[in-house]
Amino acid sequence: MKQSINLAIAGTVLTISLAACGGKKEEQQQAPPPPTAVSAVKVEKGNATYYDQFPATITALVEVEIQPQVAGNITGIFFQDGQQVRKGQKLYTIDPQQYRAGYDQAVANLNVQKANLNRAQKDADRYNTLAQQDAVAKQLVDNANASLEATRMQVEAAQATIRQVGTNLKYTTIYAPLNGTIGISQVRLGAAVAPGSAPLNIISSDNPIAADLQVDATEIPRFLKLQSQKMAGRDSTLVLVMPDGSTYKYPGTVQIVDRAVDPQTGTLRVRVAFPNPDKQLKVGLNANVRVKNSTGQPEIMIPYQSVTEQMSEYFVFVVGDSSKVTQKKVTLGARINDKVIVKEGLKEGETVVTEGTQKIREGAKVRVSNGK
Repeated sequence: MKQSINLAIAGTVLTISLAACGGKKEEQQQAPPPPTAVSAVKVEKGNATYYDQFPATITALVEVEIQPQVAGNITGIFFQDGQQVRKGQKLYTIDPQQYRAGYDQAVANLNVQKANLNRAQKDADRYNTLAQQDAVAKQLVDNANASLEATRMQVEAAQATIRQVGTNLKYTTIYAPLNGTIGISQVRLGAAVAPGSAPLNIISSDNPIAADLQVDATEIPRFLKLQSQKMAGRDSTLVLVMPDGSTYKYPGTVQIVDRAVDPQTGTLRVRVAFPNPDKQLKVGLNANVRVKNSTGQPEIMIPYQSVTEQMSEYFVFVVGDSSKVTQKKVTLGARINDKVIVKEGLKEGETVVTEGTQKIREGAKVRVSNGK
């Protein structure tokens, strides 16, 4: 009987022990997870100055094609390909012989017509004197006056011919129309040329020189404002970035804002002028124009890596009371290096998670390891 009691007591103790163990295990399973380690920063306002970059093509502010105005053979080339030329400098000559002969003939014809005019003038004067004395028929007087007028017309026609052939003779020598750089000649000595043929050469101004860029229609007010600010060229508002990534040492100014938006692309051409005293910039070069932009006041900026995107919307995790995070929707502005402007959704002094966002969710408890 005593042995039965002892076995019952032992069974009861064992049941109590197992129940105790099971309860402890259940408590361990229900314990909250430890806070997730994250990095975070405090939201601050900063200088919101940044740069927009636009692809550009270097172009001449003035470019002129050298076209022949008369037909003939090239008899002289008076420059080196690619050299700097001055306005009025002789460039080409076209064989002038036929034009000089035509000019001499026109001068001779004018002299003949002047002699005829002199004779007709004397005849008219004589007949008009006799008419005053009623010593000649009126018809003879009228004929003399008509002949005088016709001879005057012939003199004027001869003078017009001289001007025409003189112009042709002048066109046999071609001069530079502006200061600039001349290209590679498209003709050689002896080549036959004529009006309407291919250009003999091209001269382009190169100091200053321009960069053409296409900007979105929404940027028009910004560039019109830059165009009106003539002093902008003295700072770094407009900077040219060369193909090798280096920065051109001279800043630019907005020279021209085109008259109309391209309806197919919705863009407008803007021409930015740059000094080019060293002739470093060449027409046709592809580069980028960097345009400084500033909101003019301090803006809330956060590290760009703290932003997550969901369905074209942007969110950040904000560390709140009890180290719990809340996901907030934000409206972003321009990106500035590794930071981005936040237009709406955050307040100065809040703490946003920068690293570890992929490990947390709404309401999660975190441990900030290197917050500010």
